[in-house]
Amino acid sequence: MKRHYPDTPVAGVASTVFKDDKVLLVRRLNEPAKGRLGIPGGVVELGEKVSEAAAREVFEETGIIVEPVRVLTVFDSIVRDREGKIKFHYILSEYLCKYVRGTLGAASDVSEALWVPLLDLDTQGMSQRNIDFIKKTAQKEGLL
Repeated sequence: MKRHYPDTPVAGVASTVFKDDKVLLVRRLNEPAKGRLGIPGGVVELGEKVSEAAAREVFEETGIIVEPVRVLTVFDSIVRDREGKIKFHYILSEYLCKYVRGTLGAASDVSEALWVPLLDLDTQGMSQRNIDFIKKTAQKEGLL
């Protein structure tokens, strides 16, 4: 499956994981969000349920075991190049996941994995869209 200049949209997942008053974040090694801090996630593999992909991606990227709780939202992430051609197109299912256990560490596709206090989100250089999404979810979960 081509991710870069794909022929069709690519099914992906992202997982919002809270532990106490912190959220799990990773720094991406690859495009389209290379070098940026964001929510763990990746591509759904053939024959894999979306919820399974959400849990697998968190484990592969951070070493943390989670249990998917529910879908928070589904959205398109479309990036165009300078000529207007579609460089990336992901359809992302965003899950709320419950922390189960594990030792935090950066693994596949990430250079850093960290628990960030919810009150420090504005200081992390993340996109405002991600900050707003995490805060909204944390409020609904009674964490803010």
